[in-house]
Amino acid sequence: MNLVDPLGVYALWLRDVKRFLRTPSRIVGSIAMPLLFLVFLAFGFGGAAIPGLPEGVDYLQYLVPGMVGFTMLFGASFAGLSILSDQDVGFLKEILVAPISRTSIVLGRIAGGSTTALVQAALILLLSLPLGFRIASPLSLPLAFLVLVLIAVTFVGFGVALASQFSDSEGFGLVVQFVIFPLFFLSGAIYPVASLPEPVQLLAYVNPLTYGVDALRAVLVGTSAHPLAVDFGALVVSSVVTVGVGTYLFERVEAV
Repeated sequence: MNLVDPLGVYALWLRDVKRFLRTPSRIVGSIAMPLLFLVFLAFGFGGAAIPGLPEGVDYLQYLVPGMVGFTMLFGASFAGLSILSDQDVGFLKEILVAPISRTSIVLGRIAGGSTTALVQAALILLLSLPLGFRIASPLSLPLAFLVLVLIAVTFVGFGVALASQFSDSEGFGLVVQFVIFPLFFLSGAIYPVASLPEPVQLLAYVNPLTYGVDALRAVLVGTSAHPLAVDFGALVVSSVVTVGVGTYLFERVEAV
């Protein structure tokens, strides 16, 4: 048995993408919360003086990369829920006893979850344009895509690792929501990290989403708190770690 079976990875990716595209309610539901955050925050704080905001950048320009990052976090972390859904209907047991390595199963899940999260983030970015958001340069979009892929891989890997420790989807959903919002509020998505108390800033700097949002802000708006190389380095490390941990924990899931 090969460690990585490309055909198996592709089959699992295709299944996740088809399931996502065939359920319009899931697409609408997945972007509803980030879109509401974006609209209410953009109009509510549009004229407010936000401490630490970069000079010459209005709040909508500052906020949109943060909400795109939040959409990735929200969609990618819940990708682990599909593992538990498959467990409930017996599909997980079937693929665990199939002649395909656990590594291939995890990679297929990460590919599928990352693709659906990317679709959600692209929709939020498109919907922000009528609100007044302007991309600094269309040439930066391929770089933004690369940042989004790294954010997606990081948090789908996190979702897979977490789902491997649960046997019921309700418990998983509660824990994910408990984790998502602290990560979101500590990422600098809606206000600068520098405006937080110093001890809290330390927590923000170990949060991978902080670097994802900062990198998106650098390529889409042209301003950032860290050099782009630092953001990319942090995202690469976090994606390798979460995929490694997710694969390790999923290897120990029993086919019962």
